[in-house]
Amino acid sequence: MHRQLAPFPARVLEALPQTQCTRCGYRDCAGYAQALATAEAGINQCPPGGVEGVARLAALTGQAESPLNPAHGFEGPRSVAYIDENWCIGCTLCIKVCPTDAIVGSNKLMHTVIEAYCTGCELCLPVCPVDCILLENASGARTGWSAWSEQQADQARQRYALHRFRSEREAAENAMRLEQKAREKLSDLPSHTLHTDTLVLDKKRSIIEAALARARSKK
Repeated sequence: MHRQLAPFPARVLEALPQTQCTRCGYRDCAGYAQALATAEAGINQCPPGGVEGVARLAALTGQAESPLNPAHGFEGPRSVAYIDENWCIGCTLCIKVCPTDAIVGSNKLMHTVIEAYCTGCELCLPVCPVDCILLENASGARTGWSAWSEQQADQARQRYALHRFRSEREAAENAMRLEQKAREKLSDLPSHTLHTDTLVLDKKRSIIEAALARARSKK
């Protein structure tokens, strides 16, 4: 009996290193895999995969191998983020953008990177307001897939899936809280504002109703 192959986009996704770095130009590795599967993207847009990654994608997609597109970056050693505790202000911005939840800490308290979970995506660098995040070489002279293992890729993929699930759940819960507050205001608008002018109240009511309508359209 022949083993049934996974859907083509899933097989393409499995060939990517799962760093979720967005350097390919897509939201995540899954978005790039889908674009590759539909021939909307080139196989040379993943710097973390390097030359070997291009070869893997060429074998899957039938596209001819080509050098990495420098517009998306260059192949290099695997890096991990490091937070300088002397400068960290505990703003939590890096925690929010880390795709694998590799950064731990609380508001106004120093943050720490769990090295084993860091993919070197660099997404934490631009959001840090005090530039206290540095990158360290974690693979020496090894680059691309030589600096990254299948086990690490699998772990990163699983942690990213959990990160996405948690983020989407929190966003949905927050949206529900805001919608409930809006409904409470709408049900008794005069008691939620200092204004008594009918025209002002009608304008506020229209704004709230429009916001509720937008919320319903997104469900």
